Amino acid sequence: MAKAIEYTPYVPTPAERLGAATAQAEPALAEALELLTELHQRGGLDLALKLMRGSEGLTAAALDKVTGETGTNIIRNVVELGKLAGSLDPAELEVLLGALGGGVRQAARSIEAGERVTPAGALRQLADPDVQLALGAVFGLLRGMGSALRQAREEQGRGE
Repeated sequence: MAKAIEYTPYVPTPAERLGAATAQAEPALAEALELLTELHQRGGLDLALKLMRGSEGLTAAALDKVTGETGTNIIRNVVELGKLAGSLDPAELEVLLGALGGGVRQAARSIEAGERVTPAGALRQLADPDVQLALGAVFGLLRGMGSALRQAREEQGRGE
């Protein structure tokens, strides 16, 4: 009769498991180290550490990052972007951003293929229904921007 063979599977050590995981995640670790270096050089890592620890000087460190003209401009720009985002219809923005993504992909393919457009070719493309639709959207954007700019100029003229 056959005799049972004793077998004990090899269990890797924690150091071996860590080494294998590190090798597998090498690209991500390299990018994470690059990010940490940037954060350290710009003072963001120090601010994040103070925030996590809740240590004294947190408010001073945060204010130090946003004081001065640059910080004020950043705050104002973020507020204005917030106003803009709040005034846009999400469905309309989704359509426009989807179209923009399609346009960027087409542009990348054209660049990769080395396509050039002659003046005659540009005129022929004006007959393309997709080009006509995109031009309509661009002209609508320009019309809306022009109207808003004219209105802002008129309001500034009245305010003085």
